[in-house]
Amino acid sequence: MANGDFTMQDEMRRAFALLSGKWKLEIMWLLHQRTYRFGELRKAIPGITQHMLTAQLRELEADGLVSRTVFAQVPPKVEYEITPKARGLGPTIEALTAWWQEHGQTVPERPTMRGRKRR
Repeated sequence: MANGDFTMQDEMRRAFALLSGKWKLEIMWLLHQRTYRFGELRKAIPGITQHMLTAQLRELEADGLVSRTVFAQVPPKVEYEITPKARGLGPTIEALTAWWQEHGQTVPERPTMRGRKRR
């Protein structure tokens, strides 16, 4: 393969990397529903640390999937929402949600799933 020639598998690997990470899909799922402030996101995701949420949001912002709006007020107010580009993932997020509603009860719980609140 010549330098610069990418297969669809290579491209999909890049796409999967955008959303890889323990929390990114959950963050995107939440932001697909509405705009959140940082503290609201932290409360909505049991087990995530402030440091990890900050890192994940920064990566999603750098990849153009999340926008961050800072309001000039005291106390500071920052809101996060998905970008128009990320809205294109909406049907995929909705399909995954529907799949889980249909099949989630048949998926064995793993140790990494324990301790998380069910919604």
